[in-house]
This record gives sequence, structure tokens and C-alpha cells, in this order.
Amino acid sequence: MIVLRSDYLTVRTLQPEDKYMLANWLSDPVVLTYYEGRDNPFDIAKVEEKFYGHKNEHTPCMIEYGNKVIGYIQFYPLNNGDKKNYGYGESEFIFGMDQFIGEAEYWNRGIGKHLVKSMADYLIKQKQASRVVMDPQTWNARAINCYEKAGFKKARLLPKNEWHEGEYRDCWLMVYTA
Repeated sequence: MIVLRSDYLTVRTLQPEDKYMLANWLSDPVVLTYYEGRDNPFDIAKVEEKFYGHKNEHTPCMIEYGNKVIGYIQFYPLNNGDKKNYGYGESEFIFGMDQFIGEAEYWNRGIGKHLVKSMADYLIKQKQASRVVMDPQTWNARAINCYEKAGFKKARLLPKNEWHEGEYRDCWLMVYTA
């Protein structure tokens, strides 16, 4: 199913055959530097466990640029525990978002900015989110710069928020509002 389509980007729901592409990207040390960690490579079984068969609120999707599959994105309504952790009230309807471009030759071309802005706008307009949040690690300057160009703002520091390559890393809570 197509979730979002723009001039050159399509976001569609995850299909069974996508597991091979995910395993390829998530075993590449270049990609793993930024997503999951180089000490955490994925094989098909691990991809199936993490990305398939879960009955939760996450919507896993693939990103297509033209006719080429280049990355992964997921979005989900925040649960009350995450809202509280981020300093929001339970009554707010907030979506979280995670993504990566798995084809490194598509990095630094403005595609990520377009993707993130388009998806955040979709979540606010189509899903009635009051805001969209992400929590990139503080050292990931390229991602933070991309998100800021797409309209996200740093809201607060989340100390030791994410396990990455053998240690808990600080993250920024980044927020997009209509």
C-alpha cells in the first residue's frame, strides 16, 4: 500500500520480499554506523524478528526514489510512557518516526530532508498528530542538520537514551509542529 507519494519519492508499506534489502543494508558497516550500530549486524532471521510479525502500532515502510528502493521509515503513535519521558501529557496525539537511507550513494542529496518533511506533514495532516518527534543521537550531525532543514527543532537533551555500539548515547528530542 502506498502511504505517501511526492514528485520523486514513494513511501509504501513493508512487503515480505523487502527483508532481503533490509538484511543487506543492516549488515553494511557504513549504514550500521548510524542505525543499530556496527556491533549489531542483521541477517534474515534478525530482520524477520525485528521488522515483521509484530502486532503493534508501528507502520513499517520502504522508501523508493524513482523506481529504486533506497531506505526504510517507520512511524507510530507514542505510548503514554514515551510521552511522559519526553515531557508531554497523555492527552496529546504525538507520532514518532525513525528512518534511514540504506543506499549510501543517495546520502547528502536532499532526499532525507524531503522525506522527513513530507512524512511529518502527512502525520500532522492525515493522522491528526499534534506534533512529530524523533530522537537522533547527539553526535549524528548529518541527521540533525537534515531534520532541522526539514523544520524539526531541538526540544531537549535525552541523556543516555539509546544503546549504540556498547554504550548508552545521548540523544536530542527533536520536534515538528504544524
